[in-house]
Amino acid sequence: MTTKSPAFKLAGFVLLVSDMERSKRFYQDLLGQEVAMDVGLNVGFTSGLALWQRDYALTVIHGDGVEPRKGNDVEVYFETEAIDEVWEMIQGRDIAVVHDLREQPWCQRVFRVYDPDQFIVEVAEPMDAVVRRLQKAGHSEEEIVQKTMMPAEIVRAILG
Repeated sequence: MTTKSPAFKLAGFVLLVSDMERSKRFYQDLLGQEVAMDVGLNVGFTSGLALWQRDYALTVIHGDGVEPRKGNDVEVYFETEAIDEVWEMIQGRDIAVVHDLREQPWCQRVFRVYDPDQFIVEVAEPMDAVVRRLQKAGHSEEEIVQKTMMPAEIVRAILG
């Protein structure tokens, strides 16, 4: 017999970081995140993203003596209609780029960088902007559905 899980709502996303000030500056300066709460070892942004000082967090979660493990299998996703301007802003900064601005198979323009703790940060144009861009380029509704792999009713709603 299976029981139904209670309803859950995602309240936020927490990254365990090695240098709080460096990470806070990265998310504020590069991605325009506004601090909602800053208690030193934990910073929460109005978007729901939060940063937690890694060594302190590991002690709280696991107790003393736990070593951090590293991986680049976490991605934080941001959208902006100003993708070209943000990409230009990245140039000339000391930011490790995963890949340059490029178009995904579904026509969304995106680039990825590493944050100071090697978490992948994706910056992409919103899909409604992709649909409008394709329409402006002369593509029909049917072509946009094919290119973006989005359901026709969603494309139709975006195009109005």
